[in-house]
This record gives sequence, C-alpha cells and structure tokens, in this order.
Amino acid sequence: MPKKIKLKTHRGAAKRFKRTKNGKFLRGKAFKQHILSSKTTKRKRALRGTALVAKVDVPKLARMLPYK
Repeated sequence: MPKKIKLKTHRGAAKRFKRTKNGKFLRGKAFKQHILSSKTTKRKRALRGTALVAKVDVPKLARMLPYK
C-alpha cells in the first residue's frame, strides 16, 4: 500500500492564525497597522487582541493548516 502524501502547511496562514482547543481559529484584528493618528483611542483599544474567524472560513483554514 503506498504511503499517504504529507500535506504542506500554508506558511502565510500559519503565521496569522492559531487554533483553539475546540478547533476554532483565532485571528488578529484589522486596521491597526498605520494611519493611527486619525483613529480614536476608543477605536484603537477595541482593535486590540484577537477575534474568532467566521464559521464560513473555518473549512478553508482547516485545509491550509492540516497539522495545527
């Protein structure tokens, strides 16, 4: 019986997403890289931390990160 081919991890996705114990994915929030002087402190504070990836995107991410 032939060996099963190992899947390659999508390195770009590996650097951006983290899987939780329950199999959900965490992502960083957008719009916090530059032009911060025009954004309010409240808005910037709300952009800290992580958020869960939308349910529709989880299957695609699971294929990109098979061993995570």
